[in-house]
Amino acid sequence: MALLEVEDLVIDIPTAMGTLHAVGGVSFALERGETLAIVGESGSGKSLTSLALMNLLPKRVQRKAAKIAFDGQDLTTISQAGMRRLRGNRMAMIFQEPMTSLNPAFTIGDQLTEALLCHRKVGMKEATDRAVHLLEKVGITAAGQRLRQYPHQLSGGLRQRVMIAMALMCGPDLIIADEPTTALDVTIQAQILHLIADLKKEFGMAVILITHDLGVVARVADKVGVMYAGRLVETGTSRAVFKQPRHPYTRGLLDCIPVPGRTQPGMPLGAIRGQVPNLIGRLDGCAFRNRCDFAGPECAADIPLVRTGADHEVRCARLDATEVAA
Repeated sequence: MALLEVEDLVIDIPTAMGTLHAVGGVSFALERGETLAIVGESGSGKSLTSLALMNLLPKRVQRKAAKIAFDGQDLTTISQAGMRRLRGNRMAMIFQEPMTSLNPAFTIGDQLTEALLCHRKVGMKEATDRAVHLLEKVGITAAGQRLRQYPHQLSGGLRQRVMIAMALMCGPDLIIADEPTTALDVTIQAQILHLIADLKKEFGMAVILITHDLGVVARVADKVGVMYAGRLVETGTSRAVFKQPRHPYTRGLLDCIPVPGRTQPGMPLGAIRGQVPNLIGRLDGCAFRNRCDFAGPECAADIPLVRTGADHEVRCARLDATEVAA
């Protein structure tokens, strides 16, 4: 049995202009010890999907799903109290911007120990010792002194490491990392990614990595889900998707990445023409067809995910044309 199973996840947001269909029919499964990367442009529904799994969506946002099961437990019917027992305990999240996720009025130590004191029958000394241990584990020196500091006294890289340590406090089975390297410089990004990969192996966790950076995905992910306009348009193992991308959107994303030895200085990088369609109201057919060089009349119909290999599925009506162009 998979650790996490999601079937037909739908997220709708009522607006003054109509219902915004932010996420439509997303399905995936995640095994223990695996890393799933969900990639796509800003606004594609990646972060909303992660918040839906943690049941952290705003009240006015409507979440529906045929199934959201965590270790066999149905998260679509679980009570708020039951969800609070899971959050921060067996399911943890590393948010995109640590400065807005950490409370500026409390010390690092207070915020690190809170989850352990809430979910485990431990005293303050044991919780503090655990906090120091994990701060050292994520590469923070003088960990005992850091516990007395406030978030504004730490750099962006250190705050992100604190967020990772906080997520690990209760030894979760699943960590959701929502663009954990967006606000960091390139050197720190690499350190954080290596850190997450090492900790995953050490603690045997499953990881969902939300990102728009395919370079990141290639280094750390076992499986990839490419998301566009609220729908998964291509899924598969990292090797299958990178070796033979089939959806035009996936190819467009990969073309935007400079390749050492092939992309010469001064050469223009690839770009995807057009813009993401308005998701308010009814949206028929492939949402990418207004930006796609292969679009045809058949793209206006509903398009299911089609299996193109043992570990590869694509939502495209023009697979014959894209294969010829590959």
